[in-house]
Amino acid sequence: MFQSKGPKNNQIRPFPELAGLNLCHMGNDEGLNQVSTTRGITSGRSLSKLLSQVLVAFTVELDNEFERRMGEAGYPGARLSLVVWANLMRFVAEGAMAVRNLASRALAPDKQIKFELGCLERWRFVALEPDPADGGPIPTAVHRLSGRELREGWGSGRGIRAGWLARLTSKGLTAAEIWPPLLAAIERRWETRFGKEEIHRLRHALQDVADQLDFELPLGLPPGWDGAKEFPPRVTRGGDPLPLPALLSQLLLTFRVEFDGESPVPLEMCANTLRVLGKKPIRVAEIPRLTGGSPETTNIGWQIKPYVVVTPDPAASRGKVVCLSLRGLTAQETYHRLIAQIEKRWEARFGKERIGLLRELLQSLFDRRGGDGTLLSEGLVPPPGTARAGDQAPALGRRDVGVAARQRMRDLVAQTAEFVRDPAGALPHYPLWDMNRGFGP
Repeated sequence: MFQSKGPKNNQIRPFPELAGLNLCHMGNDEGLNQVSTTRGITSGRSLSKLLSQVLVAFTVELDNEFERRMGEAGYPGARLSLVVWANLMRFVAEGAMAVRNLASRALAPDKQIKFELGCLERWRFVALEPDPADGGPIPTAVHRLSGRELREGWGSGRGIRAGWLARLTSKGLTAAEIWPPLLAAIERRWETRFGKEEIHRLRHALQDVADQLDFELPLGLPPGWDGAKEFPPRVTRGGDPLPLPALLSQLLLTFRVEFDGESPVPLEMCANTLRVLGKKPIRVAEIPRLTGGSPETTNIGWQIKPYVVVTPDPAASRGKVVCLSLRGLTAQETYHRLIAQIEKRWEARFGKERIGLLRELLQSLFDRRGGDGTLLSEGLVPPPGTARAGDQAPALGRRDVGVAARQRMRDLVAQTAEFVRDPAGALPHYPLWDMNRGFGP
C-alpha cells in the first residue's frame, strides 16, 4: 500500500494502515460466482475508459478535501494532487533523500523526477540541498519576482543534480500529515455512498488482476509519462493489498503500455483529443469540454499536429477550428480497434469472467442514483474553500491571483460543473495530469 515510515523527530506516519477498511483478500471463486451473465463482458463502455473515469472521480474528491484541509492548516490554494504523494512525496517523507534514489524508488526517469521536484520546490513543499561531497560550483541568479538570490534554475528541473537531497518543508510536512488518513477517509466515503460490500468487491476484483501483472509499477499513474520507460520485472507477489487509486492506476498503466506498444499515437492522445474530433471541423476552444481535460493538456501541440487540420474559424472573427486529417482518422480507427483487441486479450490472459466482473463493478458506480443525480456525482461536488468551488486563493507558488490564474480557475469551475452534471459523459477517457493544477486532473 502507499506506506512508508516517517522520521521519529516529526512523528509523521506518511501512510498508516487503512484502519477500518476491509482489505482481506476475496477468493477468486467468491467474486466470480457473483458475475452477471448478461452484463459486464458485453458492455459497450471500454475497460480503459471505466478505469480512467473512476480514477479521476476518486482523485478529484480526494484532491478537493486535501486542498480544504491544507487551507484550514494555513496553506490556502495548495492544490497538490494525490499522484505526487503516491509517486514522490511519500518517499521524501521518510527523510532527506538523494534525487537519484527518488528516481529509483519512484520507477521514474531522472528527468521526470527533477521536473516534479522543481515544481515542488517552487510551490514550497520541498527544499533541495546540494550534496556536501559535491564540490562543484552552483550558479546563482537574482530571481525576477522575489529579488532573492537563488540557484540558477530554481523552481524548475534545470540544474538539479542527482546527488542533491530533497527534504520536506514545513508546508510539505503538513501535507504529509494530511494525505495518509485522507485516503482511508475517502475510501470509507465510497463505502458509505455505494455500499461497503460493493466497494469490497470492486477492490478485490482490481486486486485479482493486479496480482497477475508481470512488472513492478508505481502506485500512481505517472504524469507526463512518454511511454518509453521500461518497468522492471516483478519479483514479489501478494503482500499488502493496495488502495483503490493505486489499483486503478496500475491496471490503467498496464493497459497503456500494451496500447502504446502497438499504436503510433499514445493512448492519452487517442483517448482524449483525437477521440472527440472527426471529419467535420469543431472549434478548438470546445476540446477541453468534450474531453474532460484542461485547455493546457488538450491543446493542439506539436505532437498532435500531424493528425489534425487547423484553420481559422469561418463563423467568427477570431479563434480556430480543427478536424482530423487522413492520418488522424486512421489513428482514431486504430484506437477503437486496439482497445477492443486488448480487452479480448485480457479476457484470455486474466479470465473472461474476471474481466467481465471488473467491468460490471466499475460500470455500477455510474448506474447508482440518489437524490437529484448519480452517487458518483455527489463525491464530485467541491467543498467550500476550494478552487473547484470558485475560491480565489492564489495558485501554487503565487502571492496573488493573476489574470491567467483567474482564467484557469474559471476553467476548473466549468469542468467541475460538467463532471457533476454527467460523470459518465464528462470525465476523461484517460487522465491528463496538469502541472498548473498540482498534477491533478
